Amino acid sequence: MEFIADFHIHSRYSRATSREMQVENLAETASKKGITLLGTGDFTHPLYLAELKAKLKPAGNGLYSLNKGGDETRFILTSEVSNIFSFRGKTRRIHTLIFAPSLEVVEKINGKLSKWGRLEADGRPIFGTPVKELVKLVLDSSPDCFLVPAHAWTPWFSLFGSNSGFDSIEECFQEEAKNIKTIETGLSSDPEMNWRLSALDKIILVSNSDAHSPNKLGREANVFQGQLDYYEIISAMQRPTANKPTRFLYTIEFFPEEGKYHYDGHRNCQVVLPPTQSLKLDNICPNCSQKLTIGVMHRVEELADRPAGFVPPGAIPTKHLVPLAEIIAAALGCGTETAAVKKEYDRLISIAGTEFNILLRMEEKDLARFTPPKILNGILNVRQGKVEVSPGYDGVYGKVSITTEKASPGKGEKAQQMSLF
Repeated sequence: MEFIADFHIHSRYSRATSREMQVENLAETASKKGITLLGTGDFTHPLYLAELKAKLKPAGNGLYSLNKGGDETRFILTSEVSNIFSFRGKTRRIHTLIFAPSLEVVEKINGKLSKWGRLEADGRPIFGTPVKELVKLVLDSSPDCFLVPAHAWTPWFSLFGSNSGFDSIEECFQEEAKNIKTIETGLSSDPEMNWRLSALDKIILVSNSDAHSPNKLGREANVFQGQLDYYEIISAMQRPTANKPTRFLYTIEFFPEEGKYHYDGHRNCQVVLPPTQSLKLDNICPNCSQKLTIGVMHRVEELADRPAGFVPPGAIPTKHLVPLAEIIAAALGCGTETAAVKKEYDRLISIAGTEFNILLRMEEKDLARFTPPKILNGILNVRQGKVEVSPGYDGVYGKVSITTEKASPGKGEKAQQMSLF
């Protein structure tokens, strides 16, 4: 079977996260979107772990499902942690996503982590130990666990981050680098950008939503072919081959320019710059003379040893999408959270089954039977990459526009721009 997985999310126990991030709501939203496998997020938090134990039951093969109801959503036990430590005279801040095969293993991990810091302080706990020690602790708890550096290029909290990261996996994880087989690209970069680093050729690139509210689920995700089995999925995320039981087919991507840290900039001064201009200014804001926040594109340029557009052998394909609610909002000329958008979204899903059926799978002729022309054109243009993007910078999301035809084609009408934000 083909299934979509979103591994990196958060519970309501994490900072700046919706109170709706509970497993029942997550399962309901995942079903609408067409996500079969969802990370639990935050299994290190004692209160949330108690909820997971009460609300989930083993579904076999290291995955879980809801205790009640007939929902087909499967859960995989995941959590993100933060390591903040000093290395070679610089403060490093690294976020890591942990996968575990059972609640019993989670208990072991949490028991050890509780000696490093207060797990109840936040859904994403902070520890003062080097991140290599986290790898040792988790794999000592169970060799079936798996660790993935999270949003690997974000300036402030990541493996390659411009403000607190490293220049290589080996420098960051040292003797434990051999256990890092996968990285998460994050919203401000996509696999195509990562392909420019030959050092990542043996690393699998995954994409997840890092959702803090249910409607953000699946804004980035991973598509597999095979069985819903923890061990097969972990194997597929290490070095996919055609003859493995479960294969990694492709990733679903944000347009990376939409991400909050794609370009360099200074939010307070509303200054946004591509790397070439930042370098001419010695990375100093031209308005206030403070240091610019160096974005993901700049860091990729610093570390890349290949030109843009290079595709390494065996690279996992990608598909760039825009969430359906944003396309509907653009067509209706209102906000994504309005009642009109929700009503139209629910109507389309009731016919098509899931959001990803609409965005990825259904043919134009089938969509046209129940989709208004403006929304249909928006979907088709996104599929073809016909978008324009004003890049995000210094914590400000980018803005995407879709070009769509008017209702009466063939009369020389100009294309109109539909802002998605």
